[in-house]
Amino acid sequence: MNFIKKNLRAVLTVNFIFLTLSIFGQTAEIDRPHLKIQERTNQIFDSLVNLRRDLHMYPEVSGDERRTSNKIIEYLTALGLEVKTNIGGYGVVGILKGAKPGKKIAWRADMDAMPNKAPDVVDFKSRNEGVRHICGHDVHTTVALGIANVLTHQKEDLEGTVYFVFQPSEENIKGALAMIDDGLFDIIDPEEMYAMHVTPFPTGTIAVKAEEMFSDYKRMNLTLQKTLDNEALIAFAKNQIMALENVASESKFWNMQNMGDPEVGIASPKSIYNNFTMIEKNNYSITETEYEVKISAFLSFSDKKQRNSAIPKLNSRIKESKYADKFIDAELVNVFPTLDNNTELVDASLELLSGIYGKDRVLRMYGVVADGRSDDFAFFQPIVPSVYFFMGGSNYEKGIIAQTHSPNFAVDESCIKTGVNLFSSLIVERLK
Repeated sequence: MNFIKKNLRAVLTVNFIFLTLSIFGQTAEIDRPHLKIQERTNQIFDSLVNLRRDLHMYPEVSGDERRTSNKIIEYLTALGLEVKTNIGGYGVVGILKGAKPGKKIAWRADMDAMPNKAPDVVDFKSRNEGVRHICGHDVHTTVALGIANVLTHQKEDLEGTVYFVFQPSEENIKGALAMIDDGLFDIIDPEEMYAMHVTPFPTGTIAVKAEEMFSDYKRMNLTLQKTLDNEALIAFAKNQIMALENVASESKFWNMQNMGDPEVGIASPKSIYNNFTMIEKNNYSITETEYEVKISAFLSFSDKKQRNSAIPKLNSRIKESKYADKFIDAELVNVFPTLDNNTELVDASLELLSGIYGKDRVLRMYGVVADGRSDDFAFFQPIVPSVYFFMGGSNYEKGIIAQTHSPNFAVDESCIKTGVNLFSSLIVERLK
């Protein structure tokens, strides 16, 4: 998970809405295929924990995932999968062909770690100095390998083909494009694609929403002809950009801890984290030439409607001002692609998984994470209809908070079982 802004506040805290849920209070009646998934997951769980801890002890930064890649290759090969290597760097693809005809589905897991000098908070500490898995990609890799194991043991009943895509270099925003450029979609041709990221939600839960999961973070460039009073022109331009913001200054919105509020947070039907345009204040840059001045600012949009209305609103106001004849251009520039979950697949996934595992564990989000982060899984989404999930990794009673990119990042390893169970079941059902 990439962070675009500097000095981000912790977003999802221990008072998150999911604290109010009784995660294991309800149990759905499980069909036999999914019982078999759970049985196999239970059999291999200890080995998956050991695998995750091994990956955690030997983290590798973006572009340097040689050992991690080799561990993945070794595991997939032992399962008997067809394995493709060195795709976009150290990327790996495992191909599982079921015994029966069916659809083709891809599961993507990122595998790189991050530079970080803070002391590790677990007993199985990083042995690579200055590098740590503080974004959970060791968990992502382990879950994906667990799914591959479980589904391989159901191969005779499996309908269709599953592609396991292990992507390098997510943290530096290079890996997905590198794999695409290196012919990933010449090797695989999925009809659907899925991924997940560990979050501070409690272990045992997953959450998702249609379309945007994170706000759409853009740079706006507004270019005007210079005037004799350039300072007044620049002040005017900043005011026009600020006028696009539609969040009241006294709103609870600005305390990002409220994203976990049960009444107005991102998982509430009454969420205040939607239908917004937000300006990153005090972060303007001014570029001047002999005849022009360009004012740049950073904006976050909750959705496409907000984003697409920004430039027309700005243009309209400037054309009605005394600086109308000075206007040259206004544009929005991508800082990072925005995750855009396929609505049909989100609805189908929620219905399937809540029917199997219970609505208290499979949750719909209503707002977006509003602080300028994303994931380069977004580069795959225009190519393949796809869904990106959040998976809980926290255990509040044990003081384990899976706050990604924080020095104290840790996970309750039972989340590995959650991921393998739920997402194996999802793939089995979607293959039919």
